[in-house]
Amino acid sequence: MCLGAIYWSRPARVYYAGTASDAAEAGFDDAFIYEELKQAAGARRIPMEQILQEESSATFSAWAQQESKQLY
Repeated sequence: MCLGAIYWSRPARVYYAGTASDAAEAGFDDAFIYEELKQAAGARRIPMEQILQEESSATFSAWAQQESKQLY
């Protein structure tokens, strides 16, 4: 989600100090998250279940109809 937010906000540049391996060495290894994303939602360590799909679709549909939207 954070990486998505970075790209969606379109900054000219991102500055950072620590790398993913620096974080992993400190005990904040997020490699498992990328492996979890490859799993079906119900098969993840924390099972995930989609709800309110129609309501969500209505929101995306309203967005798609906006003439002044910025495409991502």
